[in-house]
Amino acid sequence: MTFTIITHVPHIESQNQYFAYSPYVREMNIWSKYVDNMTIVAPLSNTNKTEIDSYYECHNIKFIVIDNFDILSIKALFKSLLKIPKMSWQIYKAMKNADHIHLRCPGNIGLLGCLVQILFPSTPKTAKYAGNWDPTSRQPVTYRFQKWILSNTFLTKNMQVLVYGEWDNSTKNIKSFFTASYFEKDKIDITLRKLEGKISFVFVGSLSNGKQPLYAIQLVEQLFKKGKDVQLTLYGEGNEKAMLENYIFINQLDSFVFLKGNQNQETIKRAYSENHFVILPSLSEGWPKVVAEGMFWGCLPLATKVSCVPHMLANGERGMLLALTLQDDLDTILSLLNTNDLYQNKVNKAITWSRKYTLDVFEDEIKLLLQS
Repeated sequence: MTFTIITHVPHIESQNQYFAYSPYVREMNIWSKYVDNMTIVAPLSNTNKTEIDSYYECHNIKFIVIDNFDILSIKALFKSLLKIPKMSWQIYKAMKNADHIHLRCPGNIGLLGCLVQILFPSTPKTAKYAGNWDPTSRQPVTYRFQKWILSNTFLTKNMQVLVYGEWDNSTKNIKSFFTASYFEKDKIDITLRKLEGKISFVFVGSLSNGKQPLYAIQLVEQLFKKGKDVQLTLYGEGNEKAMLENYIFINQLDSFVFLKGNQNQETIKRAYSENHFVILPSLSEGWPKVVAEGMFWGCLPLATKVSCVPHMLANGERGMLLALTLQDDLDTILSLLNTNDLYQNKVNKAITWSRKYTLDVFEDEIKLLLQS
């Protein structure tokens, strides 16, 4: 089987191997176990690989370099219109030789893939929609257009669309799905942290406006001002790093707020195992791995009500839903910090729920998708 991936994820070539963002590559390595050849249609970056990049384990890879593009300005739109015909032709040729087409959405290249796949109604297809599928959420028009095409069973045939969460009025090709980070063998016993001594928080994600790391810092800052012995460690890089460093310096928070940059999976796993809470005040998510991974290791999530997060947290029974109003969230956290039994009850529920979604279960589901 030739398995063809159409994706916007930037790749890096190094020593005859292809690297990309680790969570994505780890997932694709599972798919690759059950195919003979893999064709990847994606942008190629000239940057150096980092701690958060992994390589494909498939040995039979054909890589087709495609330009990336955006339509965020008039100039960018004009440049994109010049690129799109060639890119569409590249995608078409790759799909023509595919036994199974796999789209990664949402994204501009995924959008082109959504359009071109219409020409291949007989080819088995899957699409992983890694963003927020909630039909009531405010999203860019290109995202809504991709969702419309993928849901349209007249235009999109022979495809299973994998989405996060369960949504009313979905078409028959929409399949509620999940993602995973750990195996059954990783289910070691956890010693629950008690709410005594230093209360530690962790933030894992890009230091960008969409993830709102500043809100996480401000929340812990207010807890400190209320006399709580707290600590926040942030893992990740992004365009807000300099601003956050400046905020920490000006407000003299460097004794309890730490920026650690990108770190490997083992370091992040250890952070989940040692901290009391993981904070994700994100404005948009699909299936936030940070939340699921934290729960797996007994690190209780404080996360916003986006996408399937309310379902993951059982509307607060397995964590705490942030209102993104500083005083309201502060009051709720302070109330929880004063009730150790409630905290540990939530942690136990979080561990039990998250450990249902292992990579072993995920791999079984992938096999079924490729066989159907």
